Amino acid sequence: MVDMGMSMKWTCKTVLDWTTAYLKHQGDDHPRLSAEWLLSSATGLSRIELYTNFDRPLTQLELNAMHQAVKRRASGEPLQYVTGEMPFRHIVLRCEQGVLIPRPETELLVDAVLEGLPQEQGKPVPALVLEIGCGTGCIACSLAHERAKTHVVATDISSAAVRLTTRNRNALGLQAAVDVVACNLADGVDPRLMGHFDALVSNPPYIPTAVLSTLPHEVSGFEPQLALDGGADGLDVYRRILALAAQALLPGALFAVELFETKLEHAAQLTRDQGGWSSVEISKDYTHRPRFLIARRA
Repeated sequence: MVDMGMSMKWTCKTVLDWTTAYLKHQGDDHPRLSAEWLLSSATGLSRIELYTNFDRPLTQLELNAMHQAVKRRASGEPLQYVTGEMPFRHIVLRCEQGVLIPRPETELLVDAVLEGLPQEQGKPVPALVLEIGCGTGCIACSLAHERAKTHVVATDISSAAVRLTTRNRNALGLQAAVDVVACNLADGVDPRLMGHFDALVSNPPYIPTAVLSTLPHEVSGFEPQLALDGGADGLDVYRRILALAAQALLPGALFAVELFETKLEHAAQLTRDQGGWSSVEISKDYTHRPRFLIARRA
């Protein structure tokens, strides 16, 4: 890779153009977008501001930061880890290696919960939500940020995820609305809350073990296996969450889970077989693939 020194005038435009060409040669599927994200992170300019400051020269510090970022991206490291942040719905989250990167389809899981929480005369009423496996905190923070009177108890077995969710919660000023608990499923949640949740939401590990080896290097080489591997059929963690749901939820409460596209029918049957549900439905993602199980307690 060319050293971005001062031998030539590196402006926003020349850096963007050079980085786009370089990353395309390295096999990046979206080289221009990657170049914009990286340069925005290095300069502090928004993507729009890059284009209104095409002739602005980069400082040596900015060039050094860009050089290191391009090297990391060219190695296949996800953009979100390189830049350290990503937008999710109406918030911006810190992202760090060791914690799963939120996917766009998970925004639809938030929609399902928002639509299913209790209301009176079309207005939100106080609601208590349990999230299992909070990761970056994208779901918990979005629910608390977007819906007044919502309190979320978010858990994760990963200490890295707990720390990151806590940082994101605090940065968004949601300390009063989101509790973060380090535990296995809900074994660290106040037992007095069990049976009183209006919703249980989770994006658990759901990739079947045999499928892990087929994932792109950008995923398998950098994201934590703990947050990906769902066991032989992808439903190991789901079965445990399903058992928990019967204990955690109020009558009439919502159960919303993101799962592997070929496992939704099996998961739905497991849910129906458990009993105690008035409805069990499968919902699709942006690409029209089965992605979410949405159920309601009887």
